Amino acid sequence: MFAPLQNDTFLRACWRQATDYTPVWLMRQAGRYLPEYRATRAQAGSFMGLATNTDYATEVTLQPLERFALDAAILFSDILTVPDAMGLGLSFALGEGPKFATPVRDEAAVSQLEVPDMNKLRYVFDAVTSIRKALNGRVPLIGFSGSPWTLACYMVEGAGSSDYRLVKTMMYQRPDLMHRMLAINADSVAAYLNQQIEAGAQAVMIFDSWGGVLADGAFQTFSLAYTERVLSQLKRVHDGVKIPRIVFTKGGGLWLNEMAKLDCEVLGVDWTVNLGQARALVGGQVGGAGKVLQGNIDPNVLFAEPSQIATEVARVLDSFGQPHTDRTKTGPTHIFNLGHGISQFTQPDRVEALVSAVHAHSRKMRQP
Repeated sequence: MFAPLQNDTFLRACWRQATDYTPVWLMRQAGRYLPEYRATRAQAGSFMGLATNTDYATEVTLQPLERFALDAAILFSDILTVPDAMGLGLSFALGEGPKFATPVRDEAAVSQLEVPDMNKLRYVFDAVTSIRKALNGRVPLIGFSGSPWTLACYMVEGAGSSDYRLVKTMMYQRPDLMHRMLAINADSVAAYLNQQIEAGAQAVMIFDSWGGVLADGAFQTFSLAYTERVLSQLKRVHDGVKIPRIVFTKGGGLWLNEMAKLDCEVLGVDWTVNLGQARALVGGQVGGAGKVLQGNIDPNVLFAEPSQIATEVARVLDSFGQPHTDRTKTGPTHIFNLGHGISQFTQPDRVEALVSAVHAHSRKMRQP
């Protein structure tokens, strides 16, 4: 059904195999910083018009790959499609973040929640299949979802938040309600990601974007435990091919040693984490088990001049340390990425400078 993969560098790195260079892709690589994306969004009329249209979602997913030598594509969608399918009424105003028409703030609202009919998310699965076909084997396709906790933040707050007052009030005052919501979210996310895998996603990623706002102890109870619940239900293999799983907790560096126990292959880290220290903590040894690290340059580096971007790229790659090069064994590997999503104000030529620098410097690091 799908063309054979021509560039498997990203997937090889996910399995801790030696690669010729460090693969790179960017969170939010399809998006507002690209003029062609803005033109397509204008055609679609709205963000949801874009995300729910198979042709548009395919087009914008491929746009960055036409410009840059990226090593993976990521499905163009939003982390809030799952609560939208639960009936919360998702909308996006131009220049504003997402909003829910009916937030979940009391016992009655929580009692109404259930795992949504996955047919309501058919537009996502159709896009995955369409994108995979359109890629024609160029690079692998990553599917994704928000984490149970991150979804709960938006579901309770009704939008983004600066202080997470409403969701934390529920968490501390009615932990029973929060646990009920998180269990439903986890089972929904697992079903959603499994359907993406069946539709053609070659790796899946859980974005725990707001895990880092939790106190120590609360993170383990209300975020990590439910990420584990998702992972325990995910397909490991589809059509005879293993599917790597990535978990990214923004602000989660404090808990890396606990995240090392997660049943996933790759841990994403933000720019506050030293990659060398993270590698020593969770990366494992050549021939042994360990986690792949993904990240972690500060997205604001992309506002610097290309020469400075190259300097910062080298600093990140060097901080991870000498690449694993033994083709006969697995070992510590790194997937280059930003420490969070790319800013809409980024100039495309700066992204070109970053991708080129990653490939050039990481090749040089592997030379004998």
